[in-house]
Amino acid sequence: MMNHLLILSVFLSSALFYGGDAGITSSFIRSEWPAVDIPLDHHVFKVPKGYNAPQQVHITQGDYDGKAVIVSWVTPDEPGSGKVHYGTVQGKYEFTAEGTYSNYTFYKYKSGFVHHCLVSGLEYDTKYYYKIESGESSREFWFVTPPHVHPDASYKFGIIGDMGQTFNSLSTLEHYMQSGAQAVLFLGDLSYADRYQYNDVGVRWDSWGRFVERSTAYQPWLWSAGNHEVDYMPYMGEVTPFKNYLQRYTTPYLASKSSNPLWYAVRRASAHIIVLSSYSPFVKYTPQWHWLSEELKRVDREKTPWLIVLMHVPIYNTNEAHFMEGESMRAAFEKWFVEHKVDVIFAGHVHAYERSYRISNVRYNVSSGDRFPVPDKSAPVYITVGDGGNQEGLAARFREPQPDYSAFREASYGHSTLEIKNRTHAIYHWNRNDDGKKVATDEFVLHNQYWGNNIRRRKLKKHYIKSVVADRIAN
Repeated sequence: MMNHLLILSVFLSSALFYGGDAGITSSFIRSEWPAVDIPLDHHVFKVPKGYNAPQQVHITQGDYDGKAVIVSWVTPDEPGSGKVHYGTVQGKYEFTAEGTYSNYTFYKYKSGFVHHCLVSGLEYDTKYYYKIESGESSREFWFVTPPHVHPDASYKFGIIGDMGQTFNSLSTLEHYMQSGAQAVLFLGDLSYADRYQYNDVGVRWDSWGRFVERSTAYQPWLWSAGNHEVDYMPYMGEVTPFKNYLQRYTTPYLASKSSNPLWYAVRRASAHIIVLSSYSPFVKYTPQWHWLSEELKRVDREKTPWLIVLMHVPIYNTNEAHFMEGESMRAAFEKWFVEHKVDVIFAGHVHAYERSYRISNVRYNVSSGDRFPVPDKSAPVYITVGDGGNQEGLAARFREPQPDYSAFREASYGHSTLEIKNRTHAIYHWNRNDDGKKVATDEFVLHNQYWGNNIRRRKLKKHYIKSVVADRIAN
């Protein structure tokens, strides 16, 4: 117990991570596979055996607090059963949930039957087995629910963005699956099917669903949408934004009182996760603006100390690619992020990796104030993980000189993990996909913004000392 207290004291007495020194631009040049999509006849896109067998299976969190999942899948030829059979013993399915299905057209492509089924009333920290049937074809999978919402609940998230379906994408997915993470925070740009035309758009949405099923069927991926989900193609007569994405990938938006599945929030273990939509209206008085204002008030850092925000377009970006595209959202929301002491903001969009120090530019209002970002202990760390491996390739041109607020940047493919240890600190890694090996290239200890407060640190330390005394008396 005393060793644990000593370790805790070291972390609590450390300075909050934000820095002020000039950062690092990695000179690493990665030998990568060509940025082209994997051929459709490759085994990674294999269609499951059996007539009308369920495919493209994926799960996501189904409620606000992690006691439900939404199971989604596609049956290609006919609706089949919309039921999910599940239980805690493999092969013995005590419970059944029934969902809904729909299909749609995109140009002349006609989708399969897309099923969504809410499985609720689950126990925390429990492994469930589930089966999906369609006639004589059935498939079985499993998932593990998170621990109950608690300030010291440990949990490990994976972070992936801008994935696509190239061999580089496959490398990222395989490396992520070795990480031990329990759920994915996905930062937008899934299939890159919009790089195709006509019927091939729908075909590549299907192939991506089969491509990622090896992970998405077994653990929740929390979705956010990027520009490659918009699918605005007037030359094909398709002008409804996000049509393919919203049919296939659902979110528990109603549980967080959102009016739109593109922005929502969940609580998972010790984290409160807010998902924003970079390509939906967010200026003052819009639905997303109103919703975020209310959702930030609902955050209870005593229960979920870690406040994480996901978006597609980065607010701070020193790459030539997509430079300044996040400025409008920064102007709309950065003040709130600082006021509520958001711990970290993850974004994609730029096909490279970059991490900032804790900085803000809230003092500048066009007519007065500092014109440059400055160190700010109340601000989030901004991390861009847009390096999943898609066919557009890497964004290798960083702006020079590197700004002081940029801590580390590199143009390589990879993924990140955020391992929350307790209410005070988490361990962050960015893992480069280096010639078939997972290489931890950027890592640091992330200190919690809420419990980093001096008064709360003393309160927490006093609580642990009392625990040590109580244990000694009891023993």
